[in-house]
Amino acid sequence: MESEQPDRMEAELGDLLFSLVNLGRFIAVNPEDALRKTIARFIARFQYIEEELARRGTAPGQVTLEEMDALWAEAKAKGR
Repeated sequence: MESEQPDRMEAELGDLLFSLVNLGRFIAVNPEDALRKTIARFIARFQYIEEELARRGTAPGQVTLEEMDALWAEAKAKGR
């Protein structure tokens, strides 16, 4: 039944997340800290994109995905 599909997908995702937390414990990495750092990097890179586009007089909705990907790569290369 299609109505059961979201519940099943949620359960599978939960199982995967649980496994990743256990992996973090096994390799002595705090999963919450790892996720927080990843989110911080994402925010910094996206802010770089917004800043660069504003400097060019444009906004994210006005450029192609390829242009945003190039700016993402720049941000990543700059260690943001």
